[in-house]
Amino acid sequence: MKLHQAGAEIFVPDGMPEEEALARTTHMAIGCHQDDIEIMAYDGVLKCFGEADKWLCGVTVTNGSGSPRDDLYADYSDEQMMEVRRQEQKKAAYVGEYTAQVLLDFSSSQVKETDKEVVMEDLKALIIAARPGVIYTHNLADKHDTHVGVTLRVIQALRELPAELHPQALYGCEVWRDLDWMVDDEQDAEAKYKIAFDVDAHPNLAAALLGVFDSQDCGGKRYDLASLGRRVAHATYYASHEVDVTQAMIFAMNLTPLIQDVSLGIGAYIDEQINRFAADVSERIAKFE
Repeated sequence: MKLHQAGAEIFVPDGMPEEEALARTTHMAIGCHQDDIEIMAYDGVLKCFGEADKWLCGVTVTNGSGSPRDDLYADYSDEQMMEVRRQEQKKAAYVGEYTAQVLLDFSSSQVKETDKEVVMEDLKALIIAARPGVIYTHNLADKHDTHVGVTLRVIQALRELPAELHPQALYGCEVWRDLDWMVDDEQDAEAKYKIAFDVDAHPNLAAALLGVFDSQDCGGKRYDLASLGRRVAHATYYASHEVDVTQAMIFAMNLTPLIQDVSLGIGAYIDEQINRFAADVSERIAKFE
């Protein structure tokens, strides 16, 4: 496959030919930075881990050059950090038994502004080759600009592809803003907006995947502890009047309607979620005021 960036790479942990590795994909996780997949898309890792007929393809869009650094990595140059983070992401792909790990190697500015069309072309080529049934990416309410940029590129790329190439589900997951605030769908009803993933299985694997990214965990940010803690908190605080049904939970925003109906405005869709939250708070206060 011809990708646009000179440093782009497709790493296949088990050595299968690239084309075959992409073709066996069932789930795809498209993250902005190295470690985003392991933070936000652990549901996809679990769905595929140890399964002969399910395979996760990881896609990391940016090169990680702007990451904070401390401890062992305090004096590393941007180029050194890019190489460290690339190797860490490959290690995670091996530990998680991904079918492939794609490193697109774009800069943040390319994703957000200068090369949006080029980023979309690479994403479309990967989706065409992999035909994933499920795609995980960032949520539209994330407070990291480049994360939102990646989400928009994913949605726009899918909208330009024929419907037969669309995944059955597109999920916007949590990294720089969690989704506890989203209003829960009616109990026993099909999840329309807010998705709750039970990610209690293989806690050792979850810890191992997050622990691989030493440059981040020792770089002034304990993403490993924060991500695992958030999952536990979600499980406990999910339902106020019920006992916990799991020990770890990840929330996702259902973005599937945005590719099923291309006339649906992306801004209007997230506004609807925010308005549902505002109405829920106001109604609860009014009920007891």
